[in-house]
Amino acid sequence: MRLLMLGGTEFAGRAVVEAALGRGWDVTVFHRGRHEPPAGVRSLHGDRTSPDGLAALEAGEWDVVVDTWSAAPRAVLDSARLLRGRAGRYAYVSSCSVYDWAPPAGYTEDAPLVEGAEAGAGQTDYARDKRGGELAAVEAFGAEHSVLVRAGLILGPYENVGRLPWWLSRMARGGPVLAPGPRDLPLQYIDVRDLAEWILGAVERELSGPYTLIGPQGLATMGTLLDACVRTTGSAAELRWTEPEVILDAGIEPWTQLPVWVPPGTDMHDALHSADVSRALATGLRCRPVEETVADTWRWLQDIGGAAPLRPDRTSKGLDPDVEAKVLAAQGGVSGTTS
Repeated sequence: MRLLMLGGTEFAGRAVVEAALGRGWDVTVFHRGRHEPPAGVRSLHGDRTSPDGLAALEAGEWDVVVDTWSAAPRAVLDSARLLRGRAGRYAYVSSCSVYDWAPPAGYTEDAPLVEGAEAGAGQTDYARDKRGGELAAVEAFGAEHSVLVRAGLILGPYENVGRLPWWLSRMARGGPVLAPGPRDLPLQYIDVRDLAEWILGAVERELSGPYTLIGPQGLATMGTLLDACVRTTGSAAELRWTEPEVILDAGIEPWTQLPVWVPPGTDMHDALHSADVSRALATGLRCRPVEETVADTWRWLQDIGGAAPLRPDRTSKGLDPDVEAKVLAAQGGVSGTTS
């Protein structure tokens, strides 16, 4: 198989490239040259936002294009139109954000979508930009030759958003840790490598249409995730499980200041951790255990010096140590087991 990866040097794109190389595919990576792609690929350089930025793609043929673009949809449209007729299938890595907020628990690919998105639009907001990217892929390649990969929370090595890296770094510091409860709160996420393998498998099987790509709910809980972080780092961190009401009353923002976590019983939790992913599971999605995701992410962080390279276009993640200390001192959270 011949893969053209638009991007391919960071996080999801890099995982797709490595998975394709592992399958023996012929891989071309189109990127701006800011980061080195994995060894064994053919590199083409260009900037999709610049005039003539796609010149390097004017020749060549591929079996599949994988695109992770998340800014102005017109960049997807320009690329897809240029490649139409020279690539067999267009896989666009979209997001669950394209569902009209907030989708109810158990929502499927048939849930209502965000309005106001256009294939040729400039940059607006993340949800409409991703939906516009979907429309662009379908406009250029048709519904039968495009795959819309609506990813949820993505974790794993190369993460440049800062969620799991923050938790690992926090555990490595040790001491009492504000652990947002309840401990058995079910989470829904996908390891970036499992996402990549599903994409390649979908291409091989000539799948098309939208797929919500997250692991099944309860693959991990807040407790198993944070326990794995403590064990993996080998630290003396002490998890102090704290009621959601205490956290919210302290003005701490779910999802950003305490990454991954959102309080149970809310629209936000239903939208982020309660999707029906039976369609993806029925088409080959396989998910590794949370302990493996955590251990491999920690190993990657250690290999690069301990600090994850973060995307400048994403909000900062993590809780200020002084805020954490004040909340713990005020409520004396119950220590949780790390075994």
